[in-house]
Amino acid sequence: MRCSMKSTLIYNDIEIVDLALKIKDHLVLGDLQIGFEEMLNKKGILIPRQRIESVIERIDAILKNVRVKTIVFNGDLKHEFGIISRQEWRDITRLLEHLVLKGYELIIVKGNHDVVLGPIVKKLNLKIVDYYTVGNITILHGDKIIPDLADVIIIGHEHPAISFHERKDERYKCFLVGTWHKKKLIVMPSFNTVTVGSDISKENVLSPFLKQSLKNFDVYIVEDKVYKFGKVKDIVKESS
Repeated sequence: MRCSMKSTLIYNDIEIVDLALKIKDHLVLGDLQIGFEEMLNKKGILIPRQRIESVIERIDAILKNVRVKTIVFNGDLKHEFGIISRQEWRDITRLLEHLVLKGYELIIVKGNHDVVLGPIVKKLNLKIVDYYTVGNITILHGDKIIPDLADVIIIGHEHPAISFHERKDERYKCFLVGTWHKKKLIVMPSFNTVTVGSDISKENVLSPFLKQSLKNFDVYIVEDKVYKFGKVKDIVKESS
């Protein structure tokens, strides 16, 4: 379901817009994982492919509603680990060229799936960075911890989603807002719409930033609009 483009302020200058975050004149997108469906199809799992046209359309819809100069891809722009699949090469090139032609500065933060992303971004004269800083905010993928982090940390990698007692078979993409070592920590959902993500109330977490308890993290679910559902511990309690 496409979310309303009305922004929701979650912390200082940080706003949720659909599945993205707006930070001043920056837009942050996480975990597009282009090529995920092609990988599953090769394994005999037949699922519809996320057409790059629909991804571009969704991003364009966000950009029509916010004023930004820079777009940050926060890791896992692609899915395959050791190769660049034909879908990845074709679709990632199409997406990045589209945004460059619109005049946006593109920052690509390296994720754990982006091992061989280099040839694609080099073709477009772009660079891959390990992290990116905006004021007092560090944006990094979240698969590993780095030193000298700012007061606010934004990560992806986890693909957070959550379910409820009355709808145990349904999961909903969500943002998580909490703390890590006295720093504000914001966890972004995946921008890939083929899969919802991992139910953070039931599954083991992936990111080392989330090895602590998630019970006091606030949950913002993204559906037709952004819904604040309170803390993880309250949702888990109601679902048990």
